[in-house]
Amino acid sequence: MSDSVPKDVTYDPEIGATKKDSSLLSVDSSAESLSVGIQIAQESENEIRYRTCSWQKTAALLFSEYICLAMVSFPWSFSVLGMVPGVIVTLAVASTCLYTSLILGRFCLKHPEMRDICDIGRYLFGGSELAYNLTAIMFILNNVFIQGLHVLTGAKYLNTLSNSAECTIVFGVITSIICFIISLPRTLNQMSWLGTFSAVTMGLAVLLTMIFSGIQSHPAGYIAGEEPLVTAIPVAGTTFISGMSAFLNITYTLVGQAAIPSFIAEMKNPKDFPKSSLGRYHRRNHHLYDLRSCRVSLLLETNTSLRPRSVRCSPCSRKSRFLSRYRQSSSWELCIPSISARFIFFRLFRESRHRHSNTVLGWGVWIGIVATTWVFAWIIAEIIPFFSDMLSLMSSLFDGWFGFIFWAMAYLTMYPGQQKWAGPLRSAETLLNYFFILLGAYITVAGTYTSVESIIESYQAQEVGGVFTCASNAL
Repeated sequence: MSDSVPKDVTYDPEIGATKKDSSLLSVDSSAESLSVGIQIAQESENEIRYRTCSWQKTAALLFSEYICLAMVSFPWSFSVLGMVPGVIVTLAVASTCLYTSLILGRFCLKHPEMRDICDIGRYLFGGSELAYNLTAIMFILNNVFIQGLHVLTGAKYLNTLSNSAECTIVFGVITSIICFIISLPRTLNQMSWLGTFSAVTMGLAVLLTMIFSGIQSHPAGYIAGEEPLVTAIPVAGTTFISGMSAFLNITYTLVGQAAIPSFIAEMKNPKDFPKSSLGRYHRRNHHLYDLRSCRVSLLLETNTSLRPRSVRCSPCSRKSRFLSRYRQSSSWELCIPSISARFIFFRLFRESRHRHSNTVLGWGVWIGIVATTWVFAWIIAEIIPFFSDMLSLMSSLFDGWFGFIFWAMAYLTMYPGQQKWAGPLRSAETLLNYFFILLGAYITVAGTYTSVESIIESYQAQEVGGVFTCASNAL
């Protein structure tokens, strides 16, 4: 034990001070010298403690993050890109996300005072408050868009399950209310059980999808004489817009780094982050996405010109797999508002006792923030009533930054000056990260263009319903 550690503080060589001491309370939480141990010591007597997540619970959160609703669009992406490019793109993007996630983990270990991606954005751009505010806007918009996507999908599946028994707007409201109630816990430690729930229902969802797509004689909308068309490479006539949209769908599903700083900020020991099996989950996800996408594409995709946006199973099959698939996807959706609300809540109260106590004001503000995010999510679901194009738009607007540019910049800050070029391996890694910056910029510019063009094409083809309409959006 170090002689410099106060008598009332227990010292752990992994995380530092672990018992609260009054002398630690004066430490500014924004100071770079604030260790994880001091953070734990500061909140050890609080009613609500945030540094409580074990690596096992963090692993559950990571699992629910990377197995999400967007995987339902993978068969369409494979039908556009072809089987070989589809698998290659999936493996390449997933490997890149794994690498940048590990860079992110190293960066957060070096800077434990940073509690979310907005703190990181400010640091990467020289302490700029403008960068902090712009990152916050992008972060919250990204999260609310994700919530809106799930409200839209919830209404779609409720319509499918009930044979369109109610107005779609009402189903959207019902979905929002249910999700609001379940997403009220204030710490990620309390939300982690959803990750385990996600693992079980995800397995059921994928299994049921492949079983039903295999046992039905023909997919819904089958036209006699049009046998399934499956190719190793893109079919002739595939446009840049459709190809880029398929790429963005895959990218959106695999890019989830924006939430990882918030996960690490609630870990008891951030050094255990690699132990949360990030690499293993990425490998399992590669196999899961590729297997499911190839299998379903082989069985269901009949004509890529039809712009299929979801798996076209028979009516009975759609209803049978609804419960498992939507319940699985909801687990990650319910962590999203918690992360957004946490960011806003911490900024409103900062060092106030309402931040870490069960006060009426604290809970009232928390409930109000969570409710507001779901209201905006419902509005987005009503005014942007399309699925794959929404994924592409979200991916192009946010994933270039949160999936590539930020973490390449984080790498460059960890090796300043000539350290970037210390040896051939370090030099190669530096060049790789410069490439990631260019890739992120390309996704942002080209992706936004193709997403807007794809939305225009969807409206011209009359594939999109009206806004705030009761018309059924059932599968």
